[in-house]
Amino acid sequence: MSCWRAVAVVVLGVLTATPAAAQDKPELGKVRLAVGGKPALFYLPLTVTERLGLFREQGLEVEISDFPGGARALQALMGGSADVVTGAFDHTIQMRAKNQPVVGVVQLGRFPGYVLGVLAGKSYAAPKDLKGMKIGVTAPGSSTHFMAQYVMVRNGLKRDDASFVGVGAAASAVAAVKRGEIDAIVNVDPVIAVLESHHLIRIVADTRSEAGTREIYGGPYPAATLYASPAFVAKNPRTTQALANAFVRGLMWMKSHSADEIAAVMPEDYALGDKALYVQSIRNSLPMYSSDGRFSRDGAETAARVLKEFDAEVSGARIDVTATYTDAFVEKAR
Repeated sequence: MSCWRAVAVVVLGVLTATPAAAQDKPELGKVRLAVGGKPALFYLPLTVTERLGLFREQGLEVEISDFPGGARALQALMGGSADVVTGAFDHTIQMRAKNQPVVGVVQLGRFPGYVLGVLAGKSYAAPKDLKGMKIGVTAPGSSTHFMAQYVMVRNGLKRDDASFVGVGAAASAVAAVKRGEIDAIVNVDPVIAVLESHHLIRIVADTRSEAGTREIYGGPYPAATLYASPAFVAKNPRTTQALANAFVRGLMWMKSHSADEIAAVMPEDYALGDKALYVQSIRNSLPMYSSDGRFSRDGAETAARVLKEFDAEVSGARIDVTATYTDAFVEKAR
């Protein structure tokens, strides 16, 4: 029995054997959550869940630490300064290859919404022209970095044929483009929407739709995910359930509300100075989000296949993708 399967058996046993009153009380009153680029629409369900008070409804105080990118949020988890992460599903594959497993508990995004854009005025005819460019990503080692590397390797380049610069996922990314510090960028809305509206970039790869995601990756590709270590989940099943309950309720609320209503609960500065464009970006992004929090084996297999293209550790590892996520908590939350 694999490590995660053993954990799942323990968790399910606790959930079915514990009296209902005890089940409702999380083991932890305070949970430390790390995220990399919270203002990005990639993480919209996190901020919606937070702003609606859904964590508090589940008896949790969630302390959110926002880092420049998903790689830094993952580092916080592995270093012990965070309990859980909302980050890219990619990291559950990557960390299993390193024998430091993390497991997805709720899938927040059905597809990523990453966009590769080349700065206006830069010569670009095909992906091979990325060679020698300075590409801005949210943070080195983050999933935006992975997308750029995959596009390059799939088109005959090496993963290090370009240099990568961390620019974040908010105003700092827009500033890096305006100052001409980079030649291309991989980022998400609202950053991309702002850059596009000002004609600062030309989009050359776009995963903001299911069709675009399949065109780039060759299949469905899971995006933002609540993940944690198997040890945390096994030790704190009621806390994990409370987190899943909150996120699933947040996803359901988003499904039943308009882009204007969603934008109304978000911090003002997340709009990057253009509220109308922000609302439109949310409207365009709504198909990205999961309606129920469930994972897809097809999506997990796509992620593993893509990472194998340019990550030597993943390529050399035998990975059971069904061990990288569990739907047990989502099913109970629903």
